[in-house]
Amino acid sequence: MNRYRVPVAEEDRIRAGLVAQLVALRTGVAITIDPQERVGLIASRARRLAVYLAHVGYGWPLERVGHAFGVNRTTASMACRWAEDMRDRADIDGMLDQLDQMLRDLTEAPAIDLAVAA
Repeated sequence: MNRYRVPVAEEDRIRAGLVAQLVALRTGVAITIDPQERVGLIASRARRLAVYLAHVGYGWPLERVGHAFGVNRTTASMACRWAEDMRDRADIDGMLDQLDQMLRDLTEAPAIDLAVAA
């Protein structure tokens, strides 16, 4: 089986993982960002929400989001279209707005240098 693989910056992997964990926390559904790992319907939906949230929250183009989640641009685009449709549900729309703001707050804060000894 051919796996879709491109080099991804460590920061992008960390940010994709953060989005996945935030969605998992709010939905109660464990998410893996490894697309080769088979998951059920509900986990697949949660992963789509994470892809969408990375796209809008970080302002990443679809190709970058896809690479961070290990999928191609077309798959990322389909996930985002599905999530946009789900925003018709007030509960999902509110959750995505809240998580989007959390992502912005976390990622716009200055980084802490742990290499500096106190």
